[in-house]
Amino acid sequence: MALPEAILFSSLWAFGLGQLKSEQPEISVTGVRDKSVVISCKVSSQDFSKEYIHWYRHKPNQGMEHLGYVETAPAPKILGGKKNKIEARKDVRTSTSTLNIRFLEKEDEATYYCAWRSNHCDSSGWIKIFGGGTKLIVTLPDRSLDGDMSPKPTIFLPSIDEINLHEAGTHLCLLEKFFPDVIKVYWKEKNGNRVLESQQGNIIKTNDTYMKFSWLTVTKKSMDNELLCIVKHENNKRGIDQEILFPSIENNKRGIDQEILFPSINKEVTTPACVKKGSDSLQLQLTNTCACYTYLLLLLKSLVYFVIISFCVCRRTAVCGHGKSS
Repeated sequence: MALPEAILFSSLWAFGLGQLKSEQPEISVTGVRDKSVVISCKVSSQDFSKEYIHWYRHKPNQGMEHLGYVETAPAPKILGGKKNKIEARKDVRTSTSTLNIRFLEKEDEATYYCAWRSNHCDSSGWIKIFGGGTKLIVTLPDRSLDGDMSPKPTIFLPSIDEINLHEAGTHLCLLEKFFPDVIKVYWKEKNGNRVLESQQGNIIKTNDTYMKFSWLTVTKKSMDNELLCIVKHENNKRGIDQEILFPSIENNKRGIDQEILFPSINKEVTTPACVKKGSDSLQLQLTNTCACYTYLLLLLKSLVYFVIISFCVCRRTAVCGHGKSS
């Protein structure tokens, strides 16, 4: 989810301060047309009761739109000509602000940001600290959202051939049959806090749901480490991020089974994951690479045909023109 430049700057600035921040726990919320949804924002400040919490809306290719703010009492507003279309609230007990959006329409689809004003900036006296944003998706009433729309993982473990040839291993996490298409995937070492540099595939629509894959290649010196592929999605069970455990490559050689693990507060909840071993990971990568080269070859072939046909047409036009002039 890309942030506008001003929001990105203020978010990074706030991150540098450590304690001053705005957190929007949901990366997306889905609502039904003509119904309502609630978007929440948790603020870490020295005195939340005195803070002005602002709400903004950002649509693609448009500027940031200020929707209003709340200080103490609920603040209802007119939006799109409808009274009480939106209402901002504050809960001092939990340091949380919420934005209630009613009478949902397709036009309400956008990314919504919370922000609050801090006086820790030396130059102008204050700066607004933004949250990460929550994307609103509006569906039709006949769209069924009762089924399990959480990402379904398939794990591809490094192949022995890759390990032997390149002294590296590629772990691939394929996620399927989820809705909506807003998803965040990142990797960490087990019991580690640092986010590892990984690769992200495009989100692909399959019928009425979506799929995506992410992969991480580790070098020889990191082969003994266990890895976690962490998946953040609106429809995860109990609203908890999925933590998909990948064994160390040494354990992988011994055929250790996989499982999806949740944080310790829900450790009893486990869901088996589909595991692909051996050369499946390498085969999938080769398939994608071959498809890419095939497409480029066909494109080059079409370009050659276009040049030949254009040359023939121009030559014929020149000949015909010369005949008329004589």
